[in-house]
Amino acid sequence: MSNADRVAIVTGAARGLGAAIAKRLAAAGHPVVLADVLDRVEETAAAIVAQGHAARAIRLDVADEAAIAALPQVLGDWWDRLGVVVNNAGISPKVDGRKRMVEEIPLEEWQRVLAVNLTGPFLLSRQAIPVLKARGWGRIVMMTSQAAHVPSTITGAYYGTSKAGLMGFARNLAAELGPFGITVNSVAPGRIMSDMVAGAAPGMNEAFLQRIPLGRLGEPEEVAEVVHFLASDAAAYLTGTTIDVGGGSYMP
Repeated sequence: MSNADRVAIVTGAARGLGAAIAKRLAAAGHPVVLADVLDRVEETAAAIVAQGHAARAIRLDVADEAAIAALPQVLGDWWDRLGVVVNNAGISPKVDGRKRMVEEIPLEEWQRVLAVNLTGPFLLSRQAIPVLKARGWGRIVMMTSQAAHVPSTITGAYYGTSKAGLMGFARNLAAELGPFGITVNSVAPGRIMSDMVAGAAPGMNEAFLQRIPLGRLGEPEEVAEVVHFLASDAAAYLTGTTIDVGGGSYMP
């Protein structure tokens, strides 16, 4: 199969990391489905099409089981050609740019973060497995975070918890799907320039720079290159692993 026969779906693709990943996969020849709850996803997809690539946008709440179940009907033959799934959608609520401490977190906010960040990837991956198995080839990429490795001064406990869970889910799924020619890997970005990062309280990003050996925040395109590699044939013997993209801010 060529990449033209491997449709990629990227969640949370309206902006930031998701948009950069969608653009990189489209440039590599994948028809790309950009999925997001934001209207802006239409504009992002249109920009990719304007560059001569195949892309389409859909409005999707990844935590909505019925909406996920409807994807084969919504996407038609694009779904039948699915090859790459990038579970990127994620939320990290803050108050005045700062995280909530555990004792301050309302239960409904905790549940919503886990629903989007962890249950969403489960629902989409589960839906995609039959078509990937039928094709005998597939790539599933989980966008986790360095907050899954270490406590964060910027993101709340629910964010790190959801991302750590996502890494565990990826390893278990990799073990299940390996015999079918499907790889499952995680990418754990550090501090990357995005709308989420820009929303941090004053001084937070500057303080984080002191922990980065390379002395700068990352760019979305740098993370997108790693996702592109994991989605490629070059990564055929790589599964169940996590690649940290943080300028050296986390060294296990």
